[in-house]
Amino acid sequence: MALTQQRRAIYHLLDEANPADGMAAYFAFYHPDNRTILRPYPYAAVRAQGYVALARTGMDLFRPFVTLRLPIHNMQTSTDVVYEAIDVGTAVILNAPSRYAPLLHALFEVQTEEHLSLYQLKASQFEPIINVLVTQDTAPNGLPRFLIRDRANDVIGASATLNWQSPGYAEIGVTTHPGYRRRGWGRSVVSAMANYLLENGRTPLYVVSQTNEASIQLAESVGFTDSSVRELMIQAVLKPRP
Repeated sequence: MALTQQRRAIYHLLDEANPADGMAAYFAFYHPDNRTILRPYPYAAVRAQGYVALARTGMDLFRPFVTLRLPIHNMQTSTDVVYEAIDVGTAVILNAPSRYAPLLHALFEVQTEEHLSLYQLKASQFEPIINVLVTQDTAPNGLPRFLIRDRANDVIGASATLNWQSPGYAEIGVTTHPGYRRRGWGRSVVSAMANYLLENGRTPLYVVSQTNEASIQLAESVGFTDSSVRELMIQAVLKPRP
């Protein structure tokens, strides 16, 4: 089955207008074809019951980044979806809705686990922060980047990048050098990126660990609000089928 047919078979499982499906929709529909493996279940079905997407990204050269949607009300079918797509013993980085946690813990040997909150920025809630130190260039992944550079020391003090972008949404990531924190630089570059995305018709998203108070405060200071969407990010190895 061609990738276009596979995407057509799972299209009803995702709502591209819903931020909760933003990342999953990107990896299912827009991640480069040559770096995407899509496994609908049943494989040859015109209308799939679930799917797993395995993507090669810059996060880890040896672990595929996995997103998925499962018929969680049917544990047996959900288990079938996972084992049809992933070989036993495969190490993965996996992102999923938090409601999948009991199933994932049953099927995977979890090595690390992070609980995430999804924040969304609406144009009506946004007031751009003007900082003349912010410049724009291109990140290694080919997407735009906004940064503040300490030219005297040739150090990037803060940068806002895009983890991914689809036609409707984009997820912002921010890095602030330890020596340049508490200057508002992280807030400034995130605001610049958010403004760029809104001007180009995309809704900015910001995913943050539920325990990272500093990052949450940064997002809220720019105008992001908690969408109430909760996600799970794990590094794990698929166990033998129960």
